[in-house]
Amino acid sequence: MARKSKLVLVGAKKPQLQKAFDRSWTKAREREFLSVLAETCNVTRAAEEAGISLSHAYKRRKENAAFRAAWLEAISVAYQRLELVLLDRAFNGTEKVVKRRDGSEERMLEYSNQLGLTLLKMHRDTAIEAAPENEPENIDEIRGRLFDKLERLRTREEARGSKE
Repeated sequence: MARKSKLVLVGAKKPQLQKAFDRSWTKAREREFLSVLAETCNVTRAAEEAGISLSHAYKRRKENAAFRAAWLEAISVAYQRLELVLLDRAFNGTEKVVKRRDGSEERMLEYSNQLGLTLLKMHRDTAIEAAPENEPENIDEIRGRLFDKLERLRTREEARGSKE
């Protein structure tokens, strides 16, 4: 099946007839692009892996709403993966090789304060929302419900003990 040619403005002001590229979008190329984008969060690398040009990727994102939504989803997945890696580094540290003057080496774990602080800033609002309110009246209410529940459990256990 012959591809349709389209008239595009190439170079200066002279319009020229240009054939469609072999590197046009296919479902397989789109899947590859989005997959690599979700893994790396790198548009240039995703375009290279899918075999399409960077400008075509951005043009497709601009013109195709479904592709644009899939692009945003892939970026979201990539950022979530990145955040998990950064959290792991903040909690578990990264291995660092320290070379001494005598030529020997020592391996140690290094913890980045800057990374930890950045992650804390990112999640401050979420952590504050999730924190329980420990207001005195709230504590008294919780204590009362706990005592009531313990009393019900004690009564239930006594009833079971008398049946046996």
